[in-house]
Amino acid sequence: MIFRKGTYTINGVDRMVISDIENETLAQVLRRIGLTSIKIGCGVGQCGTCTVLLDGSPVRACTRKFKSIPEYSKIETLEGLGTASNLHPLQLAWIKYGGVQCGFCTPGFIVSAKGLLDVNPKPTRQDVRDWFTKNNNLCRCTGYKQLVDAVIAAAEVMRGEKTKDSLLFEMPGDKRVYNTHYPRPAALGKVLGVTDYGDDIDIKMPPGTLHMALKWSDEMHANILSIDTTEAEAMPGVVKIITAKDVPGPNEMGNPLFHPRSLVKQFHQPVLCDKEVNRLGDAIAIVVADTRKNARAAAKKIKVEYEKLPVYKSYLEACLPGAVPIMGIPSPFGFQPVIKGEPTADIFDKAGEPASDVHVVEGSFSSSRQPHLSLEPETAQGFYDEDGRLTLAYKTQGPHLHQLMISMILGLDQSQLRVIESPTGASFGAAMGVETLAYVGVATMVMKQPVTLTCTFEEKQRVTGKRPASFCNSKLACDSSGKILAHEFDFVSDLGAYPWGAEGVYVKSARFSLNPYNNPNIRGLVRAGLSNNSQATAYRGAGSPEMYTSGEQIMDMMARKLGIDPFEMRYRNIARPGDLTNNGYPFKFYPLEDMMNKMRPDYEDALKWKKEPATPGWKRGVGVCVGGYHVSTPADKSEVSVEIDPNGFFTYYNAWADQGQGADIGSLALVHEALRPLGVTPDKIRVVQNDTKTCPNTGIAAGSRSHFFAGNATRDAVKKLMDAMRKEDGTYRTYEEMVAEGLPTRYEGLFSTIGSGLSQLSPDTGMGDPMPDQNFIINIARIEVEEATGKVKVSAVHSMADVGVIGNYLAVDGQAYGGLMHSLGFALSENYYDEGKKYGTPLGCGFPKCNDIPDDMTFEYHETPRGNGPFGSGGASECFQSVCHVCVLNAIADAVGVRIYELPALPEKVKAAMEAKAAGREYAPGKYYLGQDYHEVLEDIEANPVATKPAKLSDIEIARAGH
Repeated sequence: MIFRKGTYTINGVDRMVISDIENETLAQVLRRIGLTSIKIGCGVGQCGTCTVLLDGSPVRACTRKFKSIPEYSKIETLEGLGTASNLHPLQLAWIKYGGVQCGFCTPGFIVSAKGLLDVNPKPTRQDVRDWFTKNNNLCRCTGYKQLVDAVIAAAEVMRGEKTKDSLLFEMPGDKRVYNTHYPRPAALGKVLGVTDYGDDIDIKMPPGTLHMALKWSDEMHANILSIDTTEAEAMPGVVKIITAKDVPGPNEMGNPLFHPRSLVKQFHQPVLCDKEVNRLGDAIAIVVADTRKNARAAAKKIKVEYEKLPVYKSYLEACLPGAVPIMGIPSPFGFQPVIKGEPTADIFDKAGEPASDVHVVEGSFSSSRQPHLSLEPETAQGFYDEDGRLTLAYKTQGPHLHQLMISMILGLDQSQLRVIESPTGASFGAAMGVETLAYVGVATMVMKQPVTLTCTFEEKQRVTGKRPASFCNSKLACDSSGKILAHEFDFVSDLGAYPWGAEGVYVKSARFSLNPYNNPNIRGLVRAGLSNNSQATAYRGAGSPEMYTSGEQIMDMMARKLGIDPFEMRYRNIARPGDLTNNGYPFKFYPLEDMMNKMRPDYEDALKWKKEPATPGWKRGVGVCVGGYHVSTPADKSEVSVEIDPNGFFTYYNAWADQGQGADIGSLALVHEALRPLGVTPDKIRVVQNDTKTCPNTGIAAGSRSHFFAGNATRDAVKKLMDAMRKEDGTYRTYEEMVAEGLPTRYEGLFSTIGSGLSQLSPDTGMGDPMPDQNFIINIARIEVEEATGKVKVSAVHSMADVGVIGNYLAVDGQAYGGLMHSLGFALSENYYDEGKKYGTPLGCGFPKCNDIPDDMTFEYHETPRGNGPFGSGGASECFQSVCHVCVLNAIADAVGVRIYELPALPEKVKAAMEAKAAGREYAPGKYYLGQDYHEVLEDIEANPVATKPAKLSDIEIARAGH
């Protein structure tokens, strides 16, 4: 190793730096000397989280070798921009306009924006978007719009046109936090770059901390014949190599399957594999060493001898006759029917009869294995705390759920394990997985020392789950007025190598085929099966985007066949009072007619836009879709607690995991609203979150449940506290008076749907009432297609959603625009396969850049108060990512007359479809073979019912489901 001493002007101060000139990058040096606002996300210069200004120009520090930087260069990072008491206008604007969500990309964006304003103090919105696109500043949370808003507003202040006060939140006259744009409490640390995420904690762990690296499978499907660690053990700095024989507990991450129609009741997924591997993300050994570099070098020296087995890259291959079952599990292994109304075959048969008023369309559709693509590395730390408990810090979406699951994996009692959520750089569902926590837990127990793990982006892509791929054969019958008469579907969810959380993914799909409509007669089957790709896991909207891919397209196909406007077709069929859901129960409320009436002028404007002259060589199209999601399940509960402290302060405890969606402001808004009769100001409320040692079990941050459930539990806790504080004269006791009278100062709140009368879907018919609340959304997309290339450009998306009363507009806007961005990526570019380095980078997976997302995005909120929700609120997040991808597909069909049946709609697919149309052919897949004919399966199910009432929910199922 060769070292160099140099002097550099860093944030305006000359600093001496000693660097390893052979190996260190600019990002590594700056982080090593304490400037951890620089984040290493992708590690290959694609995401911009590491952006710094080098002599005034933005550079991606993760790929810039430090030896290439001349001495006395000027380096600017976020730490040099502003202070907590004197924020820079960009930092203030990021807070005001909701530019901060998870905050992991925030330092890179703000520094990049400063670089722009230094050279262009009066940029247009397109100038800002071009700058972020050119400099590869990626954001997965916001949809970019709020970031552009912030730059424009900050520029106005920097030019002297407005004051800094214009960037501050002004408290309303009633001093209310709820239903306002009150800033997120965690935003300050994020815009200053001082919030420590997992990898920042990694490099700041105490002396004696050991570093981990994993030996991953080299094969997608193989038996393990031998594992040779001899050479790896002799590598510098190696302390131990952990294999399956060293794992405390059962070496088992697999979980039970409770659905009565699952052919498998328990599946096997080792923590460390020693007999077989089923995907590239399987881990075979853990290397523990003195440094990350030494651990990684040793992991490369572990030799594994394999016996290759057949590789099935999709369910379509795994379900073929003669295919070898993965882990002995047949594909399909899970079934959920939907049998409603009259026999559909009789209705479809009438389509061929003379004078029949039955019209039929059918098609086969598929959706991709969508990666979550959060930019923070997969990272976790383990240690033993002051009470002797094994403690794991991770970006968990459910501290208590993971406490339960990891304690079972490690053979511990729950009381022996503590789980803490570290500040989190987003997950969108990926942090539901247990793998990373299991690896770190095993290493900590074996070594009895603190350990830390940080994966590369490529490794994170391997180890974390993805949205499952799906395949669907769908069929629709309507009369000539467009009224739905009958619907059939045969749908399969490709869960990858392990059916982790399978029921929470595939069973939900049975709710969403033609979900927002009056759909009287249905014969449908949802199946689940395996392949040798990444396992499925939660992803915003779980189950709904996959099913809407077929449902909202086949509605569009019918409208075009009948010559009915697509908006009008939907308007005629939307659920109205008295109509029942697909699953046979009334909708929770019926806002869609009013929502569509309000959206109709926007749709008519879009049609006028379509007729205007387009750019030469481009065709315009308009798409519409109606969707939504459900809130939670019948098996859910949430606990919080609140206590009064001295001097008029209150502490509020919950385990509402904050993945960037706004659990911090959601918690503050809820408890402040509940405490308003006491006149408590926000600065008198301390929110303590996401540590199983101190916080009650609030449930997982998933299923659009958190605000709804935590909010109701908060109202319960505060009511109990205020009842105890209330004197006979109607005034309230102080903390000192409570203590003097021997009254408790802390009270628990609980909200539960268990025993509420809700029911799981029947495994025999799919009928049931599984959710306490639901939400709806309408999207209208304007797109353009380049005829020469098939490239699709989304020009605008205008939407209206009903998620109840908005608790905080910044947080809900963030979910809305972020969900929309994910939907557009799902439609046009995003996919993942466990092969090739392409999928180990954000752009390789199709991550949209700023200019890939339209600046013209609007959301209106139709705020129907929920009678059973906290302060009228419902659940929000997932409706925003449920269906808009289909809006784009429908708009493509409107623009160029071809339909893209298989996601994503890459330019080459669109071009091939247009060429096929020109040649008189249709570019469409044939009917998918998904296993035994679904009519036969449904007949078998009807002939052999397994339940006359929902099965009793076990404690494990309730804890595991969490929603």
